[in-house]
Amino acid sequence: MSRPAVSPLSRTISGRKGQLWSQSPQIYPVLTFPRARRCGQARYVSSVPRVPSAPQKLDDRARLSALWAPTGGIAAASNDSHSLLIRAGFLRQAHSGIFHMLPLGRRVQDKLEKLIDKYMAKLGSSKVDLSSISSEKLWERSGRLGSVGSELFRFKDRKEAGYLLSPTHEEEITSLVASSVKSYKELPIRLYQISRKYRDELRPRHGLLRSREFIMKDLYTFDSSVPLALSTYEDVRKMYSALFDELKIPYLVAEADSGDMGGNLSHEFHFPTSKGEDHVISCAGCGYVANEELAESPPVTSRSGSKAKAADELNEDAEDIKIWRASDGAVLADAPQVNLHAIKALYSKLDTSIEIPPYQEIAGGASPQAPSNMPEINKATKLINIVDGRLFTSNKRPEVFSHAEYNGWNNGATSGKPNTPALDVELVAKNPSSGERLNVLRIRTGDACPRCPDGTVKVQEAIELGHTFHLGTRYSQPLNASVMAPLELIRGRDEDYEIADEGKAYGASRQVAMQMGCHGIGVSRMIGAVADTLADEKGLNWPRVMAPYEVVVVPTGNMDNAAVEVYDELAASTDSIFTDLVLDDRSNAFSWKMRDADLVGYPIIVVVGKRWMDEKMVEFQCRRLNVCEHIHIDELAAHVNNCLAQL
Repeated sequence: MSRPAVSPLSRTISGRKGQLWSQSPQIYPVLTFPRARRCGQARYVSSVPRVPSAPQKLDDRARLSALWAPTGGIAAASNDSHSLLIRAGFLRQAHSGIFHMLPLGRRVQDKLEKLIDKYMAKLGSSKVDLSSISSEKLWERSGRLGSVGSELFRFKDRKEAGYLLSPTHEEEITSLVASSVKSYKELPIRLYQISRKYRDELRPRHGLLRSREFIMKDLYTFDSSVPLALSTYEDVRKMYSALFDELKIPYLVAEADSGDMGGNLSHEFHFPTSKGEDHVISCAGCGYVANEELAESPPVTSRSGSKAKAADELNEDAEDIKIWRASDGAVLADAPQVNLHAIKALYSKLDTSIEIPPYQEIAGGASPQAPSNMPEINKATKLINIVDGRLFTSNKRPEVFSHAEYNGWNNGATSGKPNTPALDVELVAKNPSSGERLNVLRIRTGDACPRCPDGTVKVQEAIELGHTFHLGTRYSQPLNASVMAPLELIRGRDEDYEIADEGKAYGASRQVAMQMGCHGIGVSRMIGAVADTLADEKGLNWPRVMAPYEVVVVPTGNMDNAAVEVYDELAASTDSIFTDLVLDDRSNAFSWKMRDADLVGYPIIVVVGKRWMDEKMVEFQCRRLNVCEHIHIDELAAHVNNCLAQL
């Protein structure tokens, strides 16, 4: 039999019809066509799949050779946690502030989500999955579109309808529940999701800690009355504390400001870290903990003086309010930083970007305190100088007030520019509502505690990982989320229920607005924060509940079969409380494997070396507990269990 001609591109063979020709390792069918047919007349022949070669035999052991873990990624060779996550193969950056999770990172994320699922189940919560796309009209109804619009990814469809990528889902979940729940008997409802969120960060930084796309867990609670909602809030706080306790990492729970979310009760859960953008104030004496935005300052000694300006005079209806401070001049060189949150409490429309006043442009350099190289400022019509009350007793008081009350800026002609507007200069030294001296400086470590007479406070940089909000009717009222409740339940309890339809009667019932809560945990942010908190000079260090694998078994040269035996002994141990083992069976050198194991941050490393053959001994390493010792195989499982229980 003659050998058919094989086409290497089409993998078809010309030959006798029905003939099969084997060209190892594939078998090709012979396809024939009548000679009279031209190319354009050839009949359709369906493709026939190739016979695959026998697959490689795989067992049920977890092997690093079967996991795609591209270690040594492009990143600065430093101990920065974000660089470590890239180099260890957990993630890669796709675009500015946007990241891809690789298999190791996905395992960490899955474990954290599983931990969250466990505690949400204990709260009786049901898991949902809401769309990432929300409607601008819905956000207009809630009143949030204008207040947070600059941080939204917004787009229009082909019909010019406005949509956005949700940074949070209060509007959508409220609308969903409002359309489905009608009676108070259907409450309480607790719904949560773990999903991707989006925020158009101006300056994404610190990897997962401040990104444009992120993973969050959001729990939304719906109750019929204020007492029930507050009880739910406390249940969630306790469950959050239990969740953070299981991570076995120090954290802080701080009183917080609700900000754009709304409501009047909230708490934040923080990890102390040098990369944190929040400042948490705490007192060891009385247990007081608060975010800087809400922290109380010790009172400033008051002196009698002129009557403070009225609040309506102070809060100008301006869209372009700037703030400056003379931090690098002679006036406040030895003072702490300005607390912009305190300033914004006086001027709600404040733009918190710091600008230095245009001495040279407007004052023409006439002020003796004017620093050089001042930037130009446009459309400035008023300059408000805010003076902290502590400066009233300072020996620099004359210098401060001559500087703050300088009136040379009132004359636009002094600048030499005819079009320069005259500035209205105002001095503010007291709180407009209380008449007390202003306290606008940041709290510093060692300041007196505002809650106890003898305590002093400590200021720590921290990153927020969880936040609980009691929203009340912030979203349920504008989005018409209400339920029917009987009058006998409401009567005499006006402070507990908020009537949603004042003036309307429905027989023996009334419509009451649902009392809501929102409780978030930053999943991807927590991955970055835990990595940053526990990393050391060798690499990452994961807590047990988040580690990609709890134990890695690493063989030295020519000990691959022994490593499999150790792996099987651990996996089959009846004393074992862990199941998350992995075997490093890659062909890399032993020294490379050990450096990689430290970089990835496995809680426990088991090294199978020379002492195994004669003594059945392995080397046991736990970097976080500073343990490195040789253990007999019979004691290994118990030893692993004991250490994992501490991690």
